[in-house]
Amino acid sequence: MSWLTNFVRPKLRALVAKTDVPDNLWRKCPGCDQMIFHRDLEKTLHVCQHCGHHLRIPVKLRLSILFDDGRYQRLELPETPDDPLNFRDRKRYTDRLKEMRGATKERDSVIVATGRMGDFPVVIAALNFEFMAGSRGVAAGGAIAAAARQAVREQAPLIVIPASGGARMQEGILSLMQMPRTVAAIQAVKEARLPYIVLLTDPTTGGVSASFAMLGDIHLAEPGATIGFAGRRVIEQTVLEYLPEGFQKSEFLFEHGMIDRVAPRAELRGTLIRIIDLLRRPRPDPAEAAEAAIEGQLLIPDAGGPAPPVTVVND
Repeated sequence: MSWLTNFVRPKLRALVAKTDVPDNLWRKCPGCDQMIFHRDLEKTLHVCQHCGHHLRIPVKLRLSILFDDGRYQRLELPETPDDPLNFRDRKRYTDRLKEMRGATKERDSVIVATGRMGDFPVVIAALNFEFMAGSRGVAAGGAIAAAARQAVREQAPLIVIPASGGARMQEGILSLMQMPRTVAAIQAVKEARLPYIVLLTDPTTGGVSASFAMLGDIHLAEPGATIGFAGRRVIEQTVLEYLPEGFQKSEFLFEHGMIDRVAPRAELRGTLIRIIDLLRRPRPDPAEAAEAAIEGQLLIPDAGGPAPPVTVVND
């Protein structure tokens, strides 16, 4: 073997060989089709720096963004039957669950976590869209109910973050039964006089939007999130009318009073903390505060002299 074969040929092959580039280094923005480097996306919390489009993010990343120092504890959720109806379409439901559990390392579509936000204890139930499109079945309904019980037990606000395509058809009527079940669980939180806050993300549709997702005391939403029950095409074919552009987007719902605020992802944590602070820390009544101020002026002399006169003006 000559030096050409042993030395020169490998060098030439190394120069012309294609380098394997990981697929996850670049993301294409669905809003403007720009390619974004993954490190730039991490800096902006997965918001496009060109058009402001909010890309979907993993549920664990969302929890780490919201909780103080990104620290939280997972709540152990009750066990439920995997396939109560022995359902099968193109493949067995049990096989679909195995695939999803292997891909996401989660048992089902809801994660319940406890921790602190702005030094306030909170309970967060977040739907994982990566697990069968965040669909709601018996396990998801049980998770929301468990989150509500934990909030009442800790006397903490409950925050729910839906991201779902709706009911899980593989569980049939049992999936639909989770609508009244979750509504009853949320009602228990309200009866305990605890704040129930909903952060609507893309997408929030189907039976989730028709139950616990629209029962919040306060509704926040990320910009551009799709929020509705049925799809645009289904509605247009049903009512035989064309619907306005963007009618199921968070901005449209805000303009028509369905949600309270559209907040960019970078401002969500601060906004939620301010809301919790307003709801959990009692403020004095304005009339009582004014009366206390007047009494203070009468009782405390000014620099050792008589108290200044108080003039009451009736409009």
